[in-house]
Amino acid sequence: MDFANLASALNAGTILPEGIVIITLMTVLIVDLILGRTSARWIGYLAIAGLFSSIVALYFQWDNVNPISFSGGFNGDDLGIVFRGIIALSAIVTILMSIRYVEQSGTALAEFIAILLTATLGGMFLSGANELVMTFISLETLSISSYLLTGYTKRDTRSNEAALKYLLIGASSTAVFLYGVSLLYGLSGGQTEFNAIASGIATANFGQSLGLVISLVFAIAGIGFKISAAPFHQWTPDVYEGAPTPVIAFLSVGSKAAGFALAIRLLTTVFPLAVNEWRFVFIALAVLSMILGNVVALAQTSMKRMLAYSSIAQAGFVMIGLISGTQAGYSSMIFYMLVYLFMNLCGFTCVILFSLRTGTDQIAEYSGLYQKDALLTLGLSISLLSLGGIPPLAGFFGKIYIFWAGWQAGLYWLVLLGLVTSVVSIYYYIRVVKMMVVKEPQEMSDAVKNYPEVRWNLPGFRPLQVGLIVTLIATSIAGILSNPLFTLANNSVANTPFLQPGMVVKAQVSAVNPEQPE
Repeated sequence: MDFANLASALNAGTILPEGIVIITLMTVLIVDLILGRTSARWIGYLAIAGLFSSIVALYFQWDNVNPISFSGGFNGDDLGIVFRGIIALSAIVTILMSIRYVEQSGTALAEFIAILLTATLGGMFLSGANELVMTFISLETLSISSYLLTGYTKRDTRSNEAALKYLLIGASSTAVFLYGVSLLYGLSGGQTEFNAIASGIATANFGQSLGLVISLVFAIAGIGFKISAAPFHQWTPDVYEGAPTPVIAFLSVGSKAAGFALAIRLLTTVFPLAVNEWRFVFIALAVLSMILGNVVALAQTSMKRMLAYSSIAQAGFVMIGLISGTQAGYSSMIFYMLVYLFMNLCGFTCVILFSLRTGTDQIAEYSGLYQKDALLTLGLSISLLSLGGIPPLAGFFGKIYIFWAGWQAGLYWLVLLGLVTSVVSIYYYIRVVKMMVVKEPQEMSDAVKNYPEVRWNLPGFRPLQVGLIVTLIATSIAGILSNPLFTLANNSVANTPFLQPGMVVKAQVSAVNPEQPE
């Protein structure tokens, strides 16, 4: 192959956003190596500038006429662009909330940012991976970086315990996922590219074979771990409670977005002959996640554990869009992940601020907070109410869109279950808001009584303030002014070729038999 053909097959310009992240990562390491700890004051802003540049590069790749690169290994289509953008945005907000937290923990900021950028890189590549080897390497890049971040505050025994649990359960889920995709490799006659696997399985007439069902179940187990879906959620509460709070903020959005991007691309491309089977499995996962996440969250006394079970429940809601299998369903997933990015990271920013000022994350210690810190109270209240789906906040419109897509697809009982569990979730969200706002001065907790003076000019607090205000504004207005986000989500699905055949088949089946059970 001559150079021109090689360059055409590689089409390396498709991964320019990831290339910018790699350059940023190397720059952070080199600057820290040369300047040492003196670079800590501005190295975070350097990383944020690189991530913003990556998002700008993603913008200019929208509607790319030739999105396939590396001989089919990577697909830079519009669906991948949106998910890559969500992951990069979550990394930006995470860095803003990390600067003060990492410095106060006594660990090095540059290494933390370098590992976070590596995790971001893995998530972005996973969102566009179109081949088994690329998928596995991207998944492991994200996973191993996440394990390192979880145990980053190595002097904290809770962080060490969380990292060990995460590593052991994560390694098991990776092994299961790898065994599942290795079966795909064998069933397809030695193919690794997604479309080629589907063609090989169809040609060999393995569409209803036991091997395909086993590979499907194992692949879904790996995806379920990444998106924190019950019953693959065992790591989530312990990791959320023990890991550094900025890390779980990133995992709750960035890792989840990458997992859903992989789910859409892998299931719709590789398993078109087993669509009823994977939809049935995901219905079970969605039911378990919505019920378990919301019910167990009621009994939590730690804010971080409550948000962990909330994250499990939110995964259940998003799965309704995946199960729908329609353009509205996939679009609703993207829209919900966009608004979830802002409202969830807004909540975690408030939790970090409170823990920095009081040293605790117990829900009872938030009593009477509005009398000492109005901005933090407002931010946490808005984010929790939005997560609960209270209008007119962003979360309300996200849930309406997902439930409407599910209803149109005939998932009536699943949507009704989602509505009931949403009402349950409102209770534990409003309980925290009530504790902060309604308590009388004499009912103020000891942590709030000893609350320090609010000073944003202390080192590292200004980025936290910026992150809080930006995510708070976005959470407040993203619902009311949601049309651009709706348009973005719809266009990303409509302009993604591999999603169209499945949606056409779904529409034809519904037209022939509108009463077909789901």
